Amino acid sequence: MANERLRAAILASKLTIEQIAERIGVSPRTVERWVEAKDQRKPYRRFQYALANLLGRDLSDLWSDEQSTGQTAEAGRAELVRLYPHRSVVPRELWTSLYAKSTRHFDLVVYAGFWLSEDPLFFRLIREKAAAGVPVRMMLGDPDSDLIARRGEDEGIGPAMAAKIRNALSNYGPLFNLPGVEFRVHATTLYNSLYRADDEMLVNGHVYGVGAYLAPVLHLSQVPGGELFSTYAASIERIWESSRKISSPRLEGEAA
Repeated sequence: MANERLRAAILASKLTIEQIAERIGVSPRTVERWVEAKDQRKPYRRFQYALANLLGRDLSDLWSDEQSTGQTAEAGRAELVRLYPHRSVVPRELWTSLYAKSTRHFDLVVYAGFWLSEDPLFFRLIREKAAAGVPVRMMLGDPDSDLIARRGEDEGIGPAMAAKIRNALSNYGPLFNLPGVEFRVHATTLYNSLYRADDEMLVNGHVYGVGAYLAPVLHLSQVPGGELFSTYAASIERIWESSRKISSPRLEGEAA
C-alpha cells in the first residue's frame, strides 16, 4: 500500500521527486519506492529525518507508526539518568557497579582508559562476567596509529597518549586469551569513551584540548522509544567491526 501521507507531503511541498532526491542524496527511484511502499520498508533513519526536515513535517506525519518529535525528545530525556560535569566527579563505584549488573553486554570503548586498568575490582568483574558467559569486549586505541599521535597532541600530552595505551594493555595482560574476553585496537576518532553494561551506559565526552577526566559524562538507561542510548550502542558496534583483534599486549605482528 502506498504511503499517502508521504505522497501528500511531497505534493504540498511543490518539490519534484528529482529535487528531493538530490537534496537528501539518494536516487529519484529510491524516493519513488518510499512513496510506493510496496515492500513496507521505510527509509533508513537518517533519510527519514532528512526527508521530514526537507518537507517541514514531523516523522509521525509521514509514517503513522513513528513517534512525533516531541515524543522522541521526551523519551530521550527519560534515558538520561544523570549528567556529570566532569568524569572526575563521577562516583568511583558507579563504573564497577554498572558492570556488575551486566548479563548480556560488557563493552568498553576508549583510547586508553588507563585508570580502569589499575582497578583490581574491575579485573575481578571481567573474570566473573566472562565465566558467567557474558561476552567482554575491550576496545582500546591503536598506539601505533597516526590518530593516537594526533589525540596526544590535542590533549597536550604528546607521545604519552600512546604510552598510556601500551601501559593499559600491559596491565590487562593476565586477561588476554581468557575465554569470553576479546581485546581489539581501533584507529577511530572517538568523540566519546563508551562504557556499556546491558541497557545502561556511561558516555564520557571528549573535548578538544582537555583530558577526558575533565569532560562531561552522561549516565544513560535505555527506555522504549528513546534513541539516545541506541545511537551510542550503534557506534560501539561500528567500532567493534572496524577494529583489529589482538591476542597479546604486544601489537607487533598481530593478525588483522
